[in-house]
Amino acid sequence: MTNVVVTGGSRGIGRAVVEGARARGWAVTFSYASDAEAARAVEACGARAVRADAASEDDTAALFDAAAGDGPITGIVANAGIVAPSARLADISVERMRRIFDVNCIGAMLAAREGARRMDGGAIVLLSSAAARLGSPGEYVDYAASKGAIDTLTTGLAKELGPRIRVNAVRPGIVATDMNGSGLPGSRADRLGPSAPIGRAGTAEEIAAAVLWLLSDAASFVTGAHLDVTGGR
Repeated sequence: MTNVVVTGGSRGIGRAVVEGARARGWAVTFSYASDAEAARAVEACGARAVRADAASEDDTAALFDAAAGDGPITGIVANAGIVAPSARLADISVERMRRIFDVNCIGAMLAAREGARRMDGGAIVLLSSAAARLGSPGEYVDYAASKGAIDTLTTGLAKELGPRIRVNAVRPGIVATDMNGSGLPGSRADRLGPSAPIGRAGTAEEIAAAVLWLLSDAASFVTGAHLDVTGGR
């Protein structure tokens, strides 16, 4: 049985991954940070929710222990991530920098480490961002830098764990999710989506489709890749 752990699975791309995996008949355990109502709504698809701080070693171990109840873990999606309001680096506090890197980088490494310890085959997918190569100047270079670290982690870990475990990254562009203010007047998705060559923002389901493909046997010869799903940005 395919048994997948998804961090940050209660909203946006994470929720789309969880629901897409369940539609394929896979067992799924996902973490959420604080929104229990949103997590319960996702559990309706048959997934298991575990409250966990992505940056906590103990919480991450507990998440994986819960998933192990469905058998050997065969897939990990390190999706949990945060962003902060637009600001120039000169105005960003060290507290914000640390929290961004704790969740986005340390959180991904903790999830990947659990995979390295527990998995005997399968795939890890890390959620990066087009910001890793665009830099997000004047908006959030701290977030972009954290995603640059994910790209490096993908490259190194694919070599370290191959051929036993495949490791790849998906780099979304502008996606219509809560993180980008979806549904709000003047949202980032509405403002910047039309500037992509494809002419619009992406959807969470479009990003999830790439993640699910990388988890599947259809991507059996793909590792160490950084898959841009950006509408051409």
